[in-house]
Amino acid sequence: MAIEIVPLAKSDIAGAVDCVQKAFADDPYFRWAFNDPSQVCPALVPICIMIIFRLILTLRLAQFNIQRNAASLAAHFEYGINCNCPISIAKVTHAVDDKKIDGEVQLTPGTVVGVGWWYSPQSVSASQTWSVWAQECILSFRQFLNNVRFLGRGGLNISRYWIWKQVQNEAHEALWTDPHGYYFCNMVGVSSEARGMGVGKRLMESVMEKADQEGVSCYLESSKGYPNVTIYEKMGFELVKEIECADGGDICKLYCMIRHPKAKS
Repeated sequence: MAIEIVPLAKSDIAGAVDCVQKAFADDPYFRWAFNDPSQVCPALVPICIMIIFRLILTLRLAQFNIQRNAASLAAHFEYGINCNCPISIAKVTHAVDDKKIDGEVQLTPGTVVGVGWWYSPQSVSASQTWSVWAQECILSFRQFLNNVRFLGRGGLNISRYWIWKQVQNEAHEALWTDPHGYYFCNMVGVSSEARGMGVGKRLMESVMEKADQEGVSCYLESSKGYPNVTIYEKMGFELVKEIECADGGDICKLYCMIRHPKAKS
């Protein structure tokens, strides 16, 4: 099975969404950030209050809705493309004389098996461009339409989302000391069919090599300590901070890592 790394195109968004959903199905942050309404048991209350209560559950504490999540991911991918974010995908390719190897999973040519989603560095002195501001407004409007269409955010726990954003912002303020900014790895995911083939490393290298050429550092946050931290350390990343997103006794830990640019040989 041959795989190539190419920039994300709008025609590949559906495949990228499917890949991300499969790759992050067991992700600790994903499991922490989405509600499990089966644990909510309202007491006996008057019928009018119960109706309101159930409406709130529908809008705020609904179970994970894969279609709503897909719509949100698609909107974010389109935002990334329009903002020229360095987003790459791994696609399956086959030569005419490809032969099936025993034990190898055969996938349709064009199948997306990996996604590397990065944000470009922003220098401290740079102000937000009008085009990016416009794209953020468009993204917000699309998400509003998705909320109306799916009657909510598909199970996303808004309270926990803002806990995460606050903790993340505090980490960025403490760690992002380079005035040139950082290439921020938003996510790197590989489907199970392509794991162990070096796809994730190639998705990382597609941006790390550019960062080295520009003399810019890279930054990421991993929700898995093992084996991810060791894997990223082999790529030149250094663990600089561990942060915790806590909601009661339920905690999601994130591992913040920075990779400084490598000198040209």
